[in-house]
Amino acid sequence: MSEYKRPTSEEEFEKNFTQKKPLMNQTEAHFESSKCLFCYDAPCIQACPTGIDIPLFIKQINSGNLTGSAKTIYESNWLGNACGTICPTGELCEGACVFNHQDLPPIQIGRLQNFATFDAIKKEKKIFTLAPQKGRRVAVIGAGGAGIACACELRTLGYEVDIFEAKSKPSGLTLHGIAAYKITNQEVEDEINYLEKQIGLNFICNHSIENKEQIEKLEADYDAIFLGVGIGATAQLGMPGEDKANVVGAVEFIEELRMKHHQLSVPNRVVVIGGGNTAMDAASQSARLGAESVVLAYRRSKEDMGAYGFEYKLAINAGVDSLFNAQPLEIVGNGTATGVQFIKTQVVNGRLENIAGSEFTVNADLVIKATGQAKQGHFLGLIDNLELDRKNRIVVNEDTFQCTNPKYFAGGDAVNGGAEVVNAAYDGKMAALGIESWLNGR
Repeated sequence: MSEYKRPTSEEEFEKNFTQKKPLMNQTEAHFESSKCLFCYDAPCIQACPTGIDIPLFIKQINSGNLTGSAKTIYESNWLGNACGTICPTGELCEGACVFNHQDLPPIQIGRLQNFATFDAIKKEKKIFTLAPQKGRRVAVIGAGGAGIACACELRTLGYEVDIFEAKSKPSGLTLHGIAAYKITNQEVEDEINYLEKQIGLNFICNHSIENKEQIEKLEADYDAIFLGVGIGATAQLGMPGEDKANVVGAVEFIEELRMKHHQLSVPNRVVVIGGGNTAMDAASQSARLGAESVVLAYRRSKEDMGAYGFEYKLAINAGVDSLFNAQPLEIVGNGTATGVQFIKTQVVNGRLENIAGSEFTVNADLVIKATGQAKQGHFLGLIDNLELDRKNRIVVNEDTFQCTNPKYFAGGDAVNGGAEVVNAAYDGKMAALGIESWLNGR
Protein backbone atom coordinates (compact mmCIF):
# COMPACT_ATOMS: atom_id res chain seq x y z
CA MET A 1 0.00 0.00 0.00
CA SER A 2 1.22 3.48 -0.84
CA GLU A 3 2.42 5.59 2.05
CA TYR A 4 1.96 8.83 0.12
CA LYS A 5 -0.87 11.21 0.90
CA ARG A 6 -2.74 12.77 -1.99
CA PRO A 7 -1.02 16.06 -2.90
CA THR A 8 -3.43 19.01 -2.83
CA SER A 9 -0.89 21.75 -3.52
CA GLU A 10 2.27 22.24 -5.57
CA GLU A 11 4.30 22.11 -2.36
CA GLU A 12 2.85 18.72 -1.42
CA PHE A 13 3.35 17.47 -4.99
CA GLU A 14 7.02 18.44 -4.92
CA LYS A 15 7.44 16.66 -1.57
CA ASN A 16 5.94 13.43 -2.99
CA PHE A 17 7.99 13.73 -6.18
CA THR A 18 11.33 14.66 -4.62
CA GLN A 19 14.07 14.10 -7.18
CA LYS A 20 16.14 10.95 -6.85
CA LYS A 21 19.29 12.82 -7.98
CA PRO A 22 19.39 16.17 -6.16
CA LEU A 23 21.84 18.82 -7.32
CA MET A 24 25.25 18.71 -5.63
CA ASN A 25 26.64 21.74 -3.82
CA GLN A 26 30.18 22.97 -4.51
CA THR A 27 31.73 21.10 -1.59
CA GLU A 28 30.09 17.82 -2.56
CA ALA A 29 31.17 18.24 -6.19
CA HIS A 30 34.79 19.02 -5.25
CA PHE A 31 34.94 16.03 -2.90
CA GLU A 32 33.33 13.63 -5.36
CA SER A 33 35.45 14.78 -8.31
CA SER A 34 38.62 14.25 -6.26
CA LYS A 35 37.91 10.49 -6.17
CA CYS A 36 38.26 9.97 -9.92
CA LEU A 37 41.34 7.98 -10.99
CA PHE A 38 41.30 9.51 -14.51
CA CYS A 39 41.67 6.03 -16.00
CA TYR A 40 43.53 5.51 -19.25
CA ASP A 41 41.06 4.19 -21.86
CA ALA A 42 38.34 4.94 -19.31
CA PRO A 43 35.49 2.38 -19.34
CA CYS A 44 32.99 5.09 -18.37
CA ILE A 45 33.59 6.82 -21.73
CA GLN A 46 33.01 3.54 -23.57
CA ALA A 47 29.74 3.05 -21.67
CA CYS A 48 28.39 6.53 -22.50
CA PRO A 49 26.31 6.42 -25.72
CA THR A 50 27.47 9.95 -26.57
CA GLY A 51 31.12 9.27 -25.68
CA ILE A 52 31.57 12.20 -23.28
CA ASP A 53 35.18 12.52 -22.06
CA ILE A 54 34.11 11.87 -18.48
CA PRO A 55 37.52 11.91 -16.76
CA LEU A 56 38.27 15.25 -18.42
CA PHE A 57 35.08 16.98 -17.32
CA ILE A 58 35.49 15.60 -13.80
CA LYS A 59 39.09 16.85 -13.65
CA GLN A 60 37.89 20.27 -14.85
CA ILE A 61 35.33 20.37 -12.02
CA ASN A 62 38.01 19.47 -9.49
CA SER A 63 40.30 22.22 -10.77
CA GLY A 64 37.51 24.80 -10.60
CA ASN A 65 37.05 25.09 -14.38
CA LEU A 66 33.27 24.65 -14.49
CA THR A 67 32.96 26.47 -17.82
CA GLY A 68 35.43 24.07 -19.43
CA SER A 69 33.66 21.12 -17.84
CA ALA A 70 30.28 22.17 -19.26
CA LYS A 71 31.88 22.72 -22.67
CA THR A 72 33.39 19.22 -22.61
CA ILE A 73 29.98 17.75 -21.85
CA TYR A 74 28.01 19.75 -24.41
CA GLU A 75 30.54 19.05 -27.16
CA SER A 76 29.45 15.42 -27.00
CA ASN A 77 25.87 15.66 -25.71
CA TRP A 78 23.59 18.61 -26.49
CA LEU A 79 21.23 17.54 -23.69
CA GLY A 80 24.01 17.31 -21.11
CA ASN A 81 22.02 18.64 -18.18
CA ALA A 82 18.91 16.54 -18.79
CA CYS A 83 20.96 13.38 -19.36
CA GLY A 84 23.00 14.02 -16.22
CA THR A 85 19.71 13.87 -14.34
CA ILE A 86 17.64 11.19 -16.11
CA CYS A 87 20.22 8.81 -17.59
CA PRO A 88 20.29 5.29 -16.12
CA THR A 89 23.86 5.96 -15.02
CA GLY A 90 24.01 2.79 -12.95
CA GLU A 91 23.57 0.82 -16.16
CA LEU A 92 25.88 3.03 -18.23
CA CYS A 93 28.84 5.18 -17.09
CA GLU A 94 28.64 4.57 -13.36
CA GLY A 95 28.00 0.90 -13.95
CA ALA A 96 31.32 0.75 -15.84
CA CYS A 97 33.34 2.66 -13.20
CA VAL A 98 36.40 0.69 -12.08
CA PHE A 99 35.48 1.24 -8.42
CA ASN A 100 32.72 -1.36 -8.87
CA HIS A 101 35.43 -4.02 -9.14
CA GLN A 102 36.76 -3.06 -5.69
CA ASP A 103 33.36 -3.16 -3.96
CA LEU A 104 33.45 0.64 -3.68
CA PRO A 105 30.67 3.04 -4.69
CA PRO A 106 31.23 4.31 -8.25
CA ILE A 107 31.92 7.97 -8.95
CA GLN A 108 28.60 9.86 -9.09
CA ILE A 109 29.16 10.83 -12.71
CA GLY A 110 25.58 11.84 -13.46
CA ARG A 111 25.37 14.26 -10.54
CA LEU A 112 28.78 15.76 -11.40
CA GLN A 113 27.63 16.22 -15.00
CA ASN A 114 24.46 17.87 -13.77
CA PHE A 115 26.48 20.13 -11.45
CA ALA A 116 28.67 21.50 -14.26
CA THR A 117 25.90 21.99 -16.84
CA PHE A 118 23.49 23.53 -14.33
CA ASP A 119 26.14 26.12 -13.51
CA ALA A 120 26.48 27.06 -17.19
CA ILE A 121 22.71 27.31 -17.62
CA LYS A 122 22.14 29.32 -14.44
CA LYS A 123 24.90 31.82 -15.33
CA GLU A 124 24.04 31.81 -19.06
CA LYS A 125 27.64 31.08 -19.96
CA LYS A 126 28.56 31.51 -23.62
CA ILE A 127 30.39 28.30 -24.49
CA PHE A 128 29.24 27.63 -28.06
CA THR A 129 30.83 28.96 -31.25
CA LEU A 130 28.80 29.17 -34.47
CA ALA A 131 30.48 28.74 -37.85
CA PRO A 132 29.81 31.32 -40.60
CA GLN A 133 26.42 30.82 -42.22
CA LYS A 134 26.48 28.56 -45.27
CA GLY A 135 23.19 29.72 -46.78
CA ARG A 136 21.66 26.23 -46.58
CA ARG A 137 18.44 25.33 -44.78
CA VAL A 138 17.50 22.17 -42.87
CA ALA A 139 14.08 21.25 -41.49
CA VAL A 140 13.88 19.18 -38.30
CA ILE A 141 10.56 17.44 -37.69
CA GLY A 142 10.11 16.71 -34.00
CA ALA A 143 11.58 18.71 -31.11
CA GLY A 144 12.56 15.75 -28.96
CA GLY A 145 16.06 14.75 -27.92
CA ALA A 146 17.16 13.68 -31.40
CA GLY A 147 15.69 16.73 -33.13
CA ILE A 148 17.18 19.22 -30.67
CA ALA A 149 20.63 17.59 -30.81
CA CYS A 150 20.55 17.58 -34.61
CA ALA A 151 19.48 21.23 -34.74
CA CYS A 152 22.15 22.34 -32.25
CA GLU A 153 24.93 20.60 -34.13
CA LEU A 154 23.76 21.99 -37.48
CA ARG A 155 23.58 25.51 -36.08
CA THR A 156 27.20 25.32 -34.92
CA LEU A 157 28.14 24.10 -38.40
CA GLY A 158 26.56 27.19 -39.98
CA TYR A 159 23.16 26.00 -41.17
CA GLU A 160 19.78 27.68 -40.84
CA VAL A 161 17.44 25.30 -39.01
CA ASP A 162 13.69 25.30 -38.36
CA ILE A 163 12.32 22.78 -35.85
CA PHE A 164 8.69 21.77 -36.36
CA GLU A 165 6.87 20.41 -33.29
CA ALA A 166 3.26 19.24 -33.02
CA LYS A 167 3.00 19.94 -29.28
CA SER A 168 2.89 23.35 -27.63
CA LYS A 169 6.39 23.02 -26.14
CA PRO A 170 9.65 21.47 -27.35
CA SER A 171 11.76 18.72 -25.75
CA GLY A 172 9.68 15.59 -26.47
CA LEU A 173 9.67 12.85 -23.86
CA THR A 174 12.08 14.75 -21.61
CA LEU A 175 9.23 17.11 -20.76
CA HIS A 176 6.20 15.00 -21.63
CA GLY A 177 7.17 11.41 -20.90
CA ILE A 178 9.77 11.18 -18.11
CA ALA A 179 8.66 10.60 -14.52
CA ALA A 180 8.29 13.82 -12.55
CA TYR A 181 10.57 12.58 -9.74
CA LYS A 182 13.47 12.24 -12.21
CA ILE A 183 13.50 15.77 -13.61
CA THR A 184 11.33 18.86 -13.14
CA ASN A 185 9.59 20.79 -15.89
CA GLN A 186 11.65 23.84 -14.94
CA GLU A 187 14.96 22.02 -15.40
CA VAL A 188 13.94 20.78 -18.84
CA GLU A 189 12.71 24.18 -19.98
CA ASP A 190 15.76 25.98 -18.57
CA GLU A 191 18.13 23.87 -20.66
CA ILE A 192 16.04 24.28 -23.82
CA ASN A 193 15.83 28.05 -23.27
CA TYR A 194 19.59 28.16 -22.71
CA LEU A 195 20.31 26.35 -25.97
CA GLU A 196 17.71 28.44 -27.79
CA LYS A 197 19.38 31.71 -26.73
CA GLN A 198 22.97 30.54 -27.13
CA ILE A 199 22.62 28.84 -30.51
CA GLY A 200 19.60 30.51 -32.05
CA LEU A 201 17.20 27.59 -32.27
CA ASN A 202 13.95 28.35 -34.08
CA PHE A 203 11.06 26.25 -32.73
CA ILE A 204 7.79 26.24 -34.68
CA CYS A 205 5.41 24.62 -32.16
CA ASN A 206 1.75 23.60 -32.53
CA HIS A 207 2.67 22.68 -36.10
CA SER A 208 1.89 19.08 -37.01
CA ILE A 209 2.77 17.65 -40.42
CA GLU A 210 -0.29 15.72 -41.53
CA ASN A 211 -0.52 15.58 -45.32
CA LYS A 212 1.41 15.11 -48.54
CA GLU A 213 1.20 18.78 -49.48
CA GLN A 214 3.02 19.81 -46.31
CA ILE A 215 5.73 17.23 -47.00
CA GLU A 216 6.18 18.47 -50.55
CA LYS A 217 6.49 22.06 -49.34
CA LEU A 218 9.19 21.08 -46.85
CA GLU A 219 11.06 19.22 -49.57
CA ALA A 220 10.90 22.30 -51.79
CA ASP A 221 11.90 24.79 -49.09
CA TYR A 222 14.75 22.92 -47.38
CA ASP A 223 18.01 21.34 -48.53
CA ALA A 224 17.67 18.40 -46.11
CA ILE A 225 15.12 17.12 -43.60
CA PHE A 226 15.71 15.34 -40.29
CA LEU A 227 13.01 13.05 -38.86
CA GLY A 228 12.97 12.94 -35.06
CA VAL A 229 9.30 12.05 -34.70
CA GLY A 230 9.49 9.43 -31.94
CA ILE A 231 7.09 6.49 -31.80
CA GLY A 232 3.69 7.93 -30.98
CA ALA A 233 0.83 7.04 -28.68
CA THR A 234 0.36 3.90 -26.58
CA ALA A 235 -0.39 0.90 -28.78
CA GLN A 236 -3.70 -0.94 -28.62
CA LEU A 237 -3.64 -4.44 -27.13
CA GLY A 238 -6.64 -5.69 -29.07
CA MET A 239 -8.15 -6.74 -25.74
CA PRO A 240 -11.87 -6.49 -24.84
CA GLY A 241 -12.66 -3.46 -22.69
CA GLU A 242 -9.85 -1.19 -23.86
CA ASP A 243 -12.38 1.46 -24.88
CA LYS A 244 -13.75 1.97 -21.38
CA ALA A 245 -13.64 5.49 -19.95
CA ASN A 246 -11.00 4.96 -17.26
CA VAL A 247 -8.47 3.02 -19.35
CA VAL A 248 -5.47 5.13 -20.40
CA GLY A 249 -2.06 4.71 -22.00
CA ALA A 250 0.98 5.12 -19.78
CA VAL A 251 2.62 7.70 -22.06
CA GLU A 252 -0.54 9.80 -22.06
CA PHE A 253 -0.94 9.41 -18.29
CA ILE A 254 2.64 10.56 -17.62
CA GLU A 255 2.27 13.51 -19.99
CA GLU A 256 -0.92 14.66 -18.29
CA LEU A 257 0.77 14.36 -14.91
CA ARG A 258 3.76 16.42 -16.08
CA MET A 259 1.42 19.19 -17.20
CA LYS A 260 -1.10 19.15 -14.31
CA HIS A 261 0.93 18.02 -11.26
CA HIS A 262 -1.29 17.97 -8.13
CA GLN A 263 -4.34 18.90 -10.20
CA LEU A 264 -4.36 15.37 -11.62
CA SER A 265 -6.10 12.98 -9.26
CA VAL A 266 -6.05 9.19 -9.37
CA PRO A 267 -8.65 6.86 -7.86
CA ASN A 268 -7.91 4.46 -5.03
CA ARG A 269 -7.27 1.30 -7.06
CA VAL A 270 -4.89 1.36 -10.03
CA VAL A 271 -3.69 -1.50 -12.20
CA VAL A 272 -0.69 -0.94 -14.49
CA ILE A 273 -0.17 -3.50 -17.25
CA GLY A 274 3.41 -3.92 -18.49
CA GLY A 275 6.97 -4.69 -17.47
CA GLY A 276 9.11 -1.93 -18.97
CA ASN A 277 10.53 1.28 -17.55
CA THR A 278 7.44 3.24 -18.59
CA ALA A 279 5.27 0.82 -16.59
CA MET A 280 7.48 1.42 -13.54
CA ASP A 281 7.14 5.19 -13.97
CA ALA A 282 3.36 5.00 -14.29
CA ALA A 283 3.02 2.74 -11.25
CA SER A 284 5.40 4.72 -9.05
CA GLN A 285 3.75 8.01 -9.93
CA SER A 286 0.26 6.61 -9.25
CA ALA A 287 1.45 5.69 -5.75
CA ARG A 288 3.02 9.13 -5.26
CA LEU A 289 -0.32 10.69 -6.24
CA GLY A 290 -1.90 8.89 -3.30
CA ALA A 291 -3.61 5.84 -4.80
CA GLU A 292 -4.31 3.34 -2.00
CA SER A 293 -3.55 0.30 -4.12
CA VAL A 294 -1.29 0.14 -7.18
CA VAL A 295 -0.77 -3.27 -8.81
CA LEU A 296 1.90 -3.72 -11.47
CA ALA A 297 0.97 -6.74 -13.62
CA TYR A 298 3.29 -8.45 -16.08
CA ARG A 299 2.61 -11.53 -18.17
CA ARG A 300 6.06 -13.05 -17.63
CA SER A 301 8.38 -13.48 -14.65
CA LYS A 302 10.17 -10.72 -12.76
CA GLU A 303 13.47 -11.78 -14.37
CA ASP A 304 11.98 -11.32 -17.85
CA MET A 305 10.92 -7.71 -17.32
CA GLY A 306 12.43 -5.15 -19.65
CA ALA A 307 12.68 -2.55 -16.87
CA TYR A 308 15.95 -1.78 -15.14
CA GLY A 309 16.25 -3.27 -11.67
CA PHE A 310 16.57 0.13 -10.01
CA GLU A 311 13.36 1.30 -11.71
CA TYR A 312 11.48 -1.68 -10.27
CA LYS A 313 12.90 -0.96 -6.80
CA LEU A 314 11.76 2.66 -7.04
CA ALA A 315 8.23 1.48 -7.77
CA ILE A 316 8.21 -1.09 -4.96
CA ASN A 317 9.64 1.45 -2.51
CA ALA A 318 6.80 3.81 -3.47
CA GLY A 319 4.30 1.17 -2.31
CA VAL A 320 3.53 -0.61 -5.59
CA ASP A 321 2.52 -4.30 -5.48
CA SER A 322 3.69 -6.59 -8.29
CA LEU A 323 1.93 -9.46 -10.01
CA PHE A 324 3.93 -11.72 -12.31
CA ASN A 325 3.00 -14.46 -14.77
CA ALA A 326 -0.40 -12.83 -15.25
CA GLN A 327 -1.71 -12.39 -18.79
CA PRO A 328 -4.53 -9.79 -19.13
CA LEU A 329 -7.59 -11.19 -20.88
CA GLU A 330 -10.21 -8.47 -20.53
CA ILE A 331 -10.89 -5.16 -18.86
CA VAL A 332 -14.20 -5.76 -17.15
CA GLY A 333 -16.99 -3.35 -16.25
CA ASN A 334 -20.11 -1.82 -17.73
CA GLY A 335 -18.88 1.25 -19.60
CA THR A 336 -16.43 2.02 -16.80
CA ALA A 337 -13.62 -0.34 -15.87
CA THR A 338 -14.04 -2.08 -12.53
CA GLY A 339 -11.15 -4.50 -12.90
CA VAL A 340 -8.91 -6.57 -15.12
CA GLN A 341 -9.36 -10.27 -15.71
CA PHE A 342 -6.09 -12.19 -15.86
CA ILE A 343 -5.02 -15.75 -16.47
CA LYS A 344 -1.91 -17.29 -14.94
CA THR A 345 0.96 -18.17 -17.26
CA GLN A 346 3.91 -20.54 -17.31
CA VAL A 347 6.81 -21.25 -19.64
CA VAL A 348 6.70 -24.66 -21.32
CA ASN A 349 9.53 -25.67 -23.64
CA GLY A 350 10.59 -22.03 -23.92
CA ARG A 351 7.11 -20.77 -24.81
CA LEU A 352 4.73 -18.76 -22.65
CA GLU A 353 1.43 -20.58 -22.14
CA ASN A 354 -1.77 -19.79 -20.29
CA ILE A 355 -2.77 -22.15 -17.49
CA ALA A 356 -6.32 -23.33 -18.22
CA GLY A 357 -8.87 -22.57 -15.55
CA SER A 358 -6.63 -20.14 -13.64
CA GLU A 359 -8.53 -16.94 -14.44
CA PHE A 360 -8.84 -14.29 -11.73
CA THR A 361 -9.82 -10.63 -11.51
CA VAL A 362 -8.02 -7.68 -9.91
CA ASN A 363 -10.32 -4.79 -9.02
CA ALA A 364 -9.40 -1.40 -10.47
CA ASP A 365 -10.82 2.09 -10.82
CA LEU A 366 -8.08 3.06 -13.31
CA VAL A 367 -6.24 0.82 -15.77
CA ILE A 368 -2.96 2.08 -17.25
CA LYS A 369 -1.57 0.29 -20.29
CA ALA A 370 2.22 0.41 -20.48
CA THR A 371 2.54 -2.07 -23.31
CA GLY A 372 4.56 -0.22 -25.93
CA GLN A 373 3.88 2.59 -28.37
CA ALA A 374 2.47 2.56 -31.87
CA LYS A 375 4.86 3.63 -34.61
CA GLN A 376 4.33 6.73 -36.78
CA GLY A 377 3.28 4.62 -39.75
CA HIS A 378 0.74 7.06 -41.23
CA PHE A 379 3.07 10.04 -41.15
CA LEU A 380 6.07 8.13 -42.48
CA GLY A 381 3.88 6.77 -45.29
CA LEU A 382 3.57 10.31 -46.65
CA ILE A 383 7.27 10.34 -47.60
CA ASP A 384 8.25 8.79 -50.92
CA ASN A 385 10.90 6.06 -51.03
CA LEU A 386 11.27 5.92 -47.26
CA GLU A 387 12.04 2.34 -46.25
CA LEU A 388 10.74 0.96 -42.96
CA ASP A 389 11.64 -2.38 -41.40
CA ARG A 390 9.11 -5.02 -40.35
CA LYS A 391 8.58 -3.17 -37.05
CA ASN A 392 7.85 0.13 -38.83
CA ARG A 393 11.18 1.64 -37.79
CA ILE A 394 12.94 3.95 -40.23
CA VAL A 395 15.84 2.24 -42.01
CA VAL A 396 18.99 4.41 -42.00
CA ASN A 397 22.65 4.11 -42.86
CA GLU A 398 24.22 3.27 -39.50
CA ASP A 399 27.13 5.66 -40.05
CA THR A 400 25.38 8.72 -41.51
CA PHE A 401 21.76 8.18 -40.38
CA GLN A 402 20.65 8.91 -43.96
CA CYS A 403 17.36 7.33 -45.05
CA THR A 404 16.68 5.47 -48.29
CA ASN A 405 15.21 8.75 -49.56
CA PRO A 406 18.55 10.63 -49.58
CA LYS A 407 17.06 14.02 -48.68
CA TYR A 408 15.97 12.62 -45.33
CA PHE A 409 17.94 11.68 -42.23
CA ALA A 410 16.48 10.22 -39.05
CA GLY A 411 17.32 9.29 -35.46
CA GLY A 412 15.93 8.59 -32.02
CA ASP A 413 13.01 6.33 -31.19
CA ALA A 414 11.68 6.31 -34.78
CA VAL A 415 14.90 4.49 -35.74
CA ASN A 416 15.81 2.47 -32.64
CA GLY A 417 12.25 1.60 -31.61
CA GLY A 418 12.51 3.23 -28.19
CA ALA A 419 15.66 3.83 -26.13
CA GLU A 420 17.05 6.43 -23.74
CA VAL A 421 17.20 10.19 -24.27
CA VAL A 422 21.00 9.92 -24.41
CA ASN A 423 20.71 7.56 -27.39
CA ALA A 424 18.49 10.10 -29.16
CA ALA A 425 21.04 12.84 -28.44
CA TYR A 426 23.77 10.73 -30.06
CA ASP A 427 21.62 9.94 -33.10
CA GLY A 428 20.75 13.60 -33.64
CA LYS A 429 24.36 14.75 -33.46
CA MET A 430 25.60 12.03 -35.81
CA ALA A 431 22.77 12.69 -38.27
CA ALA A 432 23.76 16.37 -38.34
CA LEU A 433 27.29 15.35 -39.28
CA GLY A 434 25.80 13.08 -41.95
CA ILE A 435 23.76 15.99 -43.32
CA GLU A 436 26.85 18.19 -43.37
CA SER A 437 28.79 15.55 -45.28
CA TRP A 438 25.97 14.93 -47.79
CA LEU A 439 25.29 18.62 -48.49
CA ASN A 440 28.98 19.12 -49.20
CA GLY A 441 29.21 16.17 -51.58
CA ARG A 442 31.27 13.94 -49.32
